[in-house]
Amino acid sequence: MKLKTEDILDETKEGKDLYTYQKGAIDRIFEAFEEGKENYHLLYQLPTGGGKTVIFSEIVRQYLKNHKKKVLIMTHRIELCKQTSNMLTEFGVNNKVVNSTANLDDQDEYGCFVAMVETLNNRLQDDKMDISDVGLVIIDEAHYNSFTKLFKYFENAFILGVTATPLSSNIKLPMNDNYNELIVGETIEALIENEFLSRANTYSYNVGLTSLEVGANGDYTVKSSEDLYTQSDMLSKLMQAYEERSKGKKTLIFNNGINTSLHVYDAFNYAGYPVMHLDNTATKKQRKAILKWFHETPDAILTSVSILTTGFDEPSVKSIILNRATKSLTLYYQMIGRGSRVLKNKTTFDVIDLGNNFHRFGPWGADLDWQRIFRSPNYYLDNIMDDEELESYFFYEMPDELREKFKNSEEVGFDIKGAYTDSVRQGETSKVILERSIAQHAYICTENSDDMFDALGLAKELGEDIDFRILRYSKCISKSTHNFVTWLENDYRLKLRSYIRTNFDEVYEQIHGHPPLEEDE
Repeated sequence: MKLKTEDILDETKEGKDLYTYQKGAIDRIFEAFEEGKENYHLLYQLPTGGGKTVIFSEIVRQYLKNHKKKVLIMTHRIELCKQTSNMLTEFGVNNKVVNSTANLDDQDEYGCFVAMVETLNNRLQDDKMDISDVGLVIIDEAHYNSFTKLFKYFENAFILGVTATPLSSNIKLPMNDNYNELIVGETIEALIENEFLSRANTYSYNVGLTSLEVGANGDYTVKSSEDLYTQSDMLSKLMQAYEERSKGKKTLIFNNGINTSLHVYDAFNYAGYPVMHLDNTATKKQRKAILKWFHETPDAILTSVSILTTGFDEPSVKSIILNRATKSLTLYYQMIGRGSRVLKNKTTFDVIDLGNNFHRFGPWGADLDWQRIFRSPNYYLDNIMDDEELESYFFYEMPDELREKFKNSEEVGFDIKGAYTDSVRQGETSKVILERSIAQHAYICTENSDDMFDALGLAKELGEDIDFRILRYSKCISKSTHNFVTWLENDYRLKLRSYIRTNFDEVYEQIHGHPPLEEDE
């Protein structure tokens, strides 16, 4: 039986009521600890929005009630510390936040502590905190590897890691090195079906990413991302995508680099849209004011850099724009998850992908085999397509407004890669590919025109398609320097116009069975 959204919202406000799947998860977790040895390391996976904090807060409450030991919860961000502490308080758990300014003289009065990993590490090295009676350690966002350096302090404690994506942030430190077992929670699809999460409508815009470089952390570098995403054509593509799919909706834009986000802010501000920029250099006061504005403004646009991927909850977000590419499955899920919260008038949200992430990872909520990923992370990572292979499957899709101008043509596309394969098999030179492409472009221009001047006008509107075909052609012949591609693009346009001028009458008669009509006819 499905719960109604209204029931979900009302029950969530209670803070203590648990859903059936949450109770089941708690039972499975305690059962695993009871059967495991004293220093058992358990990992629990649950999608963003499924209530991980609720679940481990109830685990803390029950553990303290039935054991004479203490609990420590570790997070990697100060916002998560505060949120966790507040949730524990709602569950009746007296807890203390261990931050850089906390006075630990009263630590004996608490059974539960919440700490940021770096702060805790400093306190332990200074011997300022007594952890001898900690029996349970809970790690939020456990896929971050910064926590593992503290495991040596808790050799006689149960460790519970919780995450939405049990795939390590460092490919050299797989999670199965530090955890004995993975328990998989409800799937995203199940949470959507039962109206705990909103469904994502994804719109992917193909982007050439082969200029991006991969850094030591396994993801695209900020510099190479900034070089690509601050270009005017990418900013234009972003604006086009927003106006096609997100205009008037509360929108959150994720970027890979502060400079990119500032360019995005300038573009939207210049266009007259309500927009603000947020990154980790903002003061607490500035951040609070910006998030308050974002919450209160129905059609607000907030462009940001990484800071809002965790510890941020704004259910009124109706559109997520991934204005970046990532090789991190975890980051992909975190960014999209920011739009998945349900409201009484919200059951779906939009995702605009400008980084080929959809093609790389599949749809958000796909039925991933988390157990296999946990056991064999390299197998999963090695089977993710690289950008060149991924882009080889792209095809150009003419925008609806332009497609209407070519409505007389049943088909407007041309398979450059297929034409290249055929030419190789037949022993032809590669230049015949562009000749055939030009002829096909001229054909559809003529098919949708009354005279040569109309056809030439339509040819001018095929810029994006021409550039796409040239890029695909340059990949086929393995010659894609910037100067060469630019020359090909210009040469193609000149030859297309020349072809139409020379062959319009002949092509027109081939299509219609008669030559073009004179004006007085």
